[in-house]
Amino acid sequence: MMDIHKILNKLPHRYPFLLVDRVLEIDKGKSIKALKNVTINEPFFEGHFPNRPVMPGVLMLEALAQASALLSFDALDASPDDKMIYYFAGMDGVRFRRPVEPGDQLILEAQLLRMKAGIFKFRTRALVGSDVAVEAELTCAMRSIK
Repeated sequence: MMDIHKILNKLPHRYPFLLVDRVLEIDKGKSIKALKNVTINEPFFEGHFPNRPVMPGVLMLEALAQASALLSFDALDASPDDKMIYYFAGMDGVRFRRPVEPGDQLILEAQLLRMKAGIFKFRTRALVGSDVAVEAELTCAMRSIK
């Protein structure tokens, strides 16, 4: 389990772009289950869409990428620093299955498929209750910056 304080130490993201509220389970080097509470106070709901607010699909994918980053850092016993960044490098097989609305709890699941030379491949999905909202294979890269 990882609370918001530990998440803030592992991810460089901050409001309004931090999209993981809590880690519920982590199996080192294998999988993670995390939580994003979706509230009407999210800044994107003001424009997406005013008459029927739904969480943008790209932000659901970003939340999955952030959960995946937490799994990567945990697998490597590492934390990001000023000389390293974790990039979103690709996505395959993305399927949106259900809209995510204010009041939903988005359960973020990622399974590490491979890790080599700073490149990570994950099988991910986000659920609301038992319903899959989105699923995708994500590729992320950990790189040094100057």
